[in-house]
Amino acid sequence: MLIAADKFKGSLTAVQVAARVTAGLRRVVPDLDVEALPVADGGDGTVDAAVAAGFQRREVRVAGPLGQEVTAAFALRGDTAVVEMAEASGLQRLPAGVFAPLTASTYGSGELLRAALDAGARTIVFGVGGSATTDGGAGMLSALGARFLDEEGEPPAPGGGGLARLARADLSGLDPRLSSVYLVLASDVDNPLTGPKGAPVVYGPQKGASPDDVETLDAALAHYAQVLQGAIGPRAVEYAVAPGAGAAGGLGYGALVLGARFRPGIEVMLDVLGFAPALARASLVITGEGSLDEQTLHGKAPAGVAAAARAAGKEVVAVCGRLALPPEALGRAGIRRAYPLTETEPDLATCLSDAGPILERVAERIARDFLV
Repeated sequence: MLIAADKFKGSLTAVQVAARVTAGLRRVVPDLDVEALPVADGGDGTVDAAVAAGFQRREVRVAGPLGQEVTAAFALRGDTAVVEMAEASGLQRLPAGVFAPLTASTYGSGELLRAALDAGARTIVFGVGGSATTDGGAGMLSALGARFLDEEGEPPAPGGGGLARLARADLSGLDPRLSSVYLVLASDVDNPLTGPKGAPVVYGPQKGASPDDVETLDAALAHYAQVLQGAIGPRAVEYAVAPGAGAAGGLGYGALVLGARFRPGIEVMLDVLGFAPALARASLVITGEGSLDEQTLHGKAPAGVAAAARAAGKEVVAVCGRLALPPEALGRAGIRRAYPLTETEPDLATCLSDAGPILERVAERIARDFLV
């Protein structure tokens, strides 16, 4: 039995999901052999998933999205690091109820990358998602040695809004170690940098951006790409329309400028976490996340787990807090059956507050349905 589920956001971490499912299964089959491999798709929880798989947790003080110092973590095993931008620049780093769509910076994410380089990383999986920022990765690039100047020769204000005043970009001071590192941009988002499907329009409102803010940010990021063209040539414009450029408020664009290769986050993480050998040992796979819905089908962790399991001829069931997919959609994704908490406890508030015990009861049902 393999449990390869993502977090139930706001209720349970992926590690806690695995522990609760294991407990419920063993109530019905006490001697059941269970292997837990918590997974993530590059967003928040990615470092925790890597640590659960045997990576070492490293902590460093970096700048948060508003410039305040925070303690952020990355994961290291050998010369491979897993860096999660949300650790430094995520929405969870903002004070409660506070958004900063025009001024939040990814500078701390650059500091995290630098810390991974300092630790000897030669391969860096850069998970991007859950960001508070829409600065096109300018903050990150600055932390790694790039210089951005306005017409007066001064750095523009932090955040995407300040990029409207950008006049010159100089990338010659970028950390030279970046040229010899294999950098993977791991994301479930394939949006371009700007335009109708770009970072400001699609994701800006989630970060508190008003319609005027969205317009400002879209124009500022387009201007930023044009200025970068003067520093690195036509690649700057090519990267702006490449898949993944719009991830994490355009941080993906900054990563592409650094030479990162874009890959779907769950694909990368399954490779890094050692999913294939664990799958080979499994007779049944349990995956899941907080909400199984249309977004799940577009690169989220359960879809990636199910696709890999189906290719290996393994049966998959899913657990979730809420189910918003019909059986036929689940079947196309390779999931035989889904077990939402709301089937066991109809009250949504109770599902959120008591997710752990309810999930154990759900796991008992799975054991009775598939193992007895």
